[in-house]
Amino acid sequence: MKDFIHNETTRKVIFIFLAVLCLTPVISSPIALILGFLLAVFIRNPFEKHLHQYIHLLLQISIVGLGFGLKLDEALHAGKTGLMLTVISIMTVMVLGYFLGKIFKLERPLSYLLSAGTAICGGSAIAAVSPIIKPSTKQISLALAIVFTLNSIALFVYPAIGHLLHLSQEQFGLWCAVGIHDTSSVVGAASKYGDEALKVATTVKLARALWIIPVSVITMFIFKNKESKIKIPWFIGYFILAILLNTYFPILDHFSTAITAIAKSGLNLTLFFIGSTLSLQTLKTIGFKPLLTAVLLWVTISIGSLLYIIH
Repeated sequence: MKDFIHNETTRKVIFIFLAVLCLTPVISSPIALILGFLLAVFIRNPFEKHLHQYIHLLLQISIVGLGFGLKLDEALHAGKTGLMLTVISIMTVMVLGYFLGKIFKLERPLSYLLSAGTAICGGSAIAAVSPIIKPSTKQISLALAIVFTLNSIALFVYPAIGHLLHLSQEQFGLWCAVGIHDTSSVVGAASKYGDEALKVATTVKLARALWIIPVSVITMFIFKNKESKIKIPWFIGYFILAILLNTYFPILDHFSTAITAIAKSGLNLTLFFIGSTLSLQTLKTIGFKPLLTAVLLWVTISIGSLLYIIH
């Protein structure tokens, strides 16, 4: 039986079957993530070497698809609502991350990667500032492993807390956008909570992701590296274009529901892919001090933003 499961062809068949299953309405975002993780633990991902390059592309396409479920006035309202909270939270996390790095004596690049990943948008922010601060491969891998692990936990914890506290759709969407690191988990948690929560969360999170640009510029001066290029998240422009098309071309109303449904399925598949890249070996590389730093940053931003939103 063991030889059968670890047969290369069998592993590929199981992977493809589960991937297709995640495209159906039967599988929710959290379950898709768990299926991917279980596959990585018990039979290993047969496509792991090639999968990373497709995860971000699929996520970006899915996000743009969700733009067809929004009208311009909804997007502007959500963006305006989350602006002040976004500014406060980013500044708080970056400053707190600096001091925690000093207290726990973390390597400066690792501390900065954890702070940027928590403050803005998880793996995307880590990828954006890495060429500027030039961390080691191990530091990048460690930061990504921690962020993706906390993202996975958030996918289950946030909806449970939201229902426990009877948060409205708008409140929960805003909380997700600020408190959860990566866009994939933000959209996954919000879609589980409701359609209105999803609209708010997606808009605020992508507006938050644009802060990669000013933070990258500031990072160049902090680390005295003015030669690096800034990675601009251009797909956000396509998301805005999708909103504009959906707002000013009423004929698209006939297709918007189908497009957003496909986009949600694409998101589930993205989370399955992410889960399949998280192995026990990866989790074992996480040290106590970096993990504690990341958890303290995450708890601070989660509780702080929740209190701000409620009151």
